Amino acid sequence: MRSRRFVKVAVNALAGAVLSALYVAPALAQDRVGEDIQKLQAIEVTGSRIKKAEVEGQTPVLTITSKDIEATGLGSIGDVIQRLSVSGSSLNTKFNSAGNFGFPPDGGGVGSGSTTISLRNLGAKRTLILVDGVRWVNESSASGVSAAVDLNTIPASIVDRIEILKDGASSLYGSDAISGVINIITKKKQEGLGLHVYGGGYSVGDGKTYSGNVSLGGSTDKLDFFMDISRFKQNEISSADWAGSRFPVPGTGLANASSATPYTRYLFDTPDPTNNYGGLCPDGFCNITANGVAPPGGVQPFPGGFHHFKRADRFDFAPFNLLLTPQDRTGIFAQGTYHITDHVNFYLKGLYNTRDSTNQAAPEPIFLGQQFCQAIDLCYRVGVDKTNPYNPFGFSLDGNSPDFGMGRRPIEGGPRIFKQTVDTKYYATGLNGDLTFSDHQFFWDVNYVNSTNNATQTVSGTYNIRHIMNGLGPIAQCTAPCVPLNLFGGPGTITRDMLNYILFNENDRSKQKLEMWTANISGNVFQLPAGSLDIAAGYEHRKLDGSYTPDSIVTAGDSNGVPSGPTAGGYSVNEFYVEVNAPLLADMAFAKHLDLSAASRYSDYSNFGSTTNNKLGLRWQMFEDLTLRGTWAEGFRAPSIGELFGTFSRFDATLTDPCAGNVTANCLALGVPAGFTQNNPQISIITGGNQHLSPETSKSSTMGAIYSPSWAENTAWSQKVDVELTYYKIKVDNAIQAPAAQTQLNRCVETLDPLYCHGITRAGNGSINGFNNTLRNLGRIDTHGFDLGLNWLSPEMRFGHFGANWQITYTSQYKAVAKDTGAREPNTVGIEVADSGIPRIRSTFAATWGLADWSASWTVRYLSHLVEDCGGAAGFPICSQPDNTAGGRANGSHRLGATTYHDARVTWKLPVRYNISVSGGINNIFDKDPPACVSCSLNGYDASNYDLPGRFGYIEASVRF
Repeated sequence: MRSRRFVKVAVNALAGAVLSALYVAPALAQDRVGEDIQKLQAIEVTGSRIKKAEVEGQTPVLTITSKDIEATGLGSIGDVIQRLSVSGSSLNTKFNSAGNFGFPPDGGGVGSGSTTISLRNLGAKRTLILVDGVRWVNESSASGVSAAVDLNTIPASIVDRIEILKDGASSLYGSDAISGVINIITKKKQEGLGLHVYGGGYSVGDGKTYSGNVSLGGSTDKLDFFMDISRFKQNEISSADWAGSRFPVPGTGLANASSATPYTRYLFDTPDPTNNYGGLCPDGFCNITANGVAPPGGVQPFPGGFHHFKRADRFDFAPFNLLLTPQDRTGIFAQGTYHITDHVNFYLKGLYNTRDSTNQAAPEPIFLGQQFCQAIDLCYRVGVDKTNPYNPFGFSLDGNSPDFGMGRRPIEGGPRIFKQTVDTKYYATGLNGDLTFSDHQFFWDVNYVNSTNNATQTVSGTYNIRHIMNGLGPIAQCTAPCVPLNLFGGPGTITRDMLNYILFNENDRSKQKLEMWTANISGNVFQLPAGSLDIAAGYEHRKLDGSYTPDSIVTAGDSNGVPSGPTAGGYSVNEFYVEVNAPLLADMAFAKHLDLSAASRYSDYSNFGSTTNNKLGLRWQMFEDLTLRGTWAEGFRAPSIGELFGTFSRFDATLTDPCAGNVTANCLALGVPAGFTQNNPQISIITGGNQHLSPETSKSSTMGAIYSPSWAENTAWSQKVDVELTYYKIKVDNAIQAPAAQTQLNRCVETLDPLYCHGITRAGNGSINGFNNTLRNLGRIDTHGFDLGLNWLSPEMRFGHFGANWQITYTSQYKAVAKDTGAREPNTVGIEVADSGIPRIRSTFAATWGLADWSASWTVRYLSHLVEDCGGAAGFPICSQPDNTAGGRANGSHRLGATTYHDARVTWKLPVRYNISVSGGINNIFDKDPPACVSCSLNGYDASNYDLPGRFGYIEASVRF
């Protein structure tokens, strides 16, 4: 703890020098062109374990340099990668979901404060993250055991480049590489001392961002070293600061707001059904709420001081949330390579990164009774005894009655605050070198990695439901420390003593650990007529352990918040691989080079057995200008610790019950009474892991071409032009996921088929009181599409040099089909569902200019339109296509229009002795708002696809001594 505080103090001094700023736009030169690459030493590029001097065009790899990262004006490498055209919807710090809705069904937890990457829209768990060619430990946020890597654990200042392999690679890297591989290459050395400071801010709310780092490096005949200390700080933006996030569903006011208000709502049967209490309780059933003023001492005796509950009484919880979650990160990284001999090197590297992040939600509601609670929750059977001194009714409210429900949002207790602290420790060491045997050169390495993520989360503003039950129960049984609870009326009726008894500070923990031993060798074994036959082989042993330990009060079922159980587990794997690259033809007509590559990997898991996965690749350079290439690969993904061992938890999904206000014959058959209305749009889903899961398997293929026309080289208008086109196709079988809850519910009501209705139960009043949505090997995912890349670099001209880069991904199809029912899941191309969407077209165009000490860039980012179900917006003007019910959108359709962002950046290298540069820019320079999303859980827009509202301006400076 003391060392961590020292690091923060040291780096705070640096970050304090950062100026708060004006903002600038990113230019992402994704595939560099026109660079004079002179080094021809053997290197390893992501997608092959064979070290070669000539690697161009072997595999579809996208490269981002450290300069490209700086040019975006973003402080997280995860945010940079999420903007690429090949990336899909994934978690980032714009999500404020910790504890608001509970836990997703994959056992991975909420991932609060994390930034993850999903290539090809297949999910972060199917994207493999490497650092210097070695796996990185999975994220930990004290809410589960995740299968994804948090890129916020890797400081941007230590990154030399990022290589993104856009096809499957399980034959080379093992599990998880179904959609592709992201390999983050760290800086190995640097000459001298470097300083970098940065500051930026949004035009909406506060949202100031500051960062800074100090780096030092050097080289001698025997030693290369690099070290870096970095600090990143991001302030919060309140949801109240933007009009689009001030209500639960944009354009609907209080219609979708919460039924839990600061003034208590009651539903119950009266003791005398013939007494309607002045019309407040027709047929002996009351649906009432306290009037807007709480009299001294509580509420007026029943029926005085009450009125029928109506829309205007609903509580708008949205302004209490966050548009941008705050984050504070400090990192220390160092590595060195000692050259023992000319052919043997010893390396040592280590990283410590700590992250503090926060999420916030409205004051926690207290719900009681079967009208509002789920059968698994203690509140389901909690009522109010007539001897409670604050009970205004003169009779008990029976917690066992199916018609009883009580809701109160005690704003006296303040909002819920979720604070996470995540400590990442990484240590790696090993030997590498080369040797010559019979005139054949071989490269070898042996490595050991030990890495952990430890996370704690503290939650304030949450309640102990057992203490609430005691405080509402018979007064004779409420003895110290119990305090009789006044849950009636409105604000001010809950005293500090009452709060002290029912509030508790929740403390949750999670941990992930990765330990690895690897050994690799590669080289040329003999000469073929067209060149050398190259081979690589290796061994890898991995051991993974993970655990999630919720607070003891949560484990006991006494928390008023989201229930969850502890998770713990682990497994190990031994793997062997071999890769061969064989030149078939060379220097022939229409075959300057024709190479065939093959790879195979055998994996033996401790928990489910073994698997072998293969890959074939063909590279055909027809002539100097044109290269064709293709790959076919088998892949797999082992079930993660959370997916296997995750115990039950709850997820409060925002769902529309098809029977609400429309009690059809099928609804009656399901036990829904006539006139049924849905009390709460959030329906609790029971989630959890499944130890009987099988691994996912995949088949992927790519076909593509690279065209670099010689007629466009070194001309008056062009130094170099590159065109790259790739077709990809991925099929995943035994996909591990839970069915989409809304789709399952709709199909249950439509068909009454037990396949859909299994696990869905209803209370006597018709409301859903149980919904089992645990994991399974659901079915198959099929996706295919195209990547197009265009690069142009001009020659030096009198008015500077210019460059352009255009990256486009066109997703032709994304289809998920359940194997037991044959039904399609709702997530597909062009559809917004569950806070994510798959635009058919993602595009990024960057234009650059440079002259002497000045450079500038302009970047255009484009996402095509999406369509969503209107859901709770049905009947409101914001539902743009109310009559469009295609694709099962029974409530009509809403269109999220195509969106284009423009970013600009300028850099000036000062004409001084030291290497000093200053940059500034503005992202979203035309202040484009994200399109309104009426199905999204929070903030009225899809945070996984779109920028925050408002411009972001920044300024930064770097100096090298």
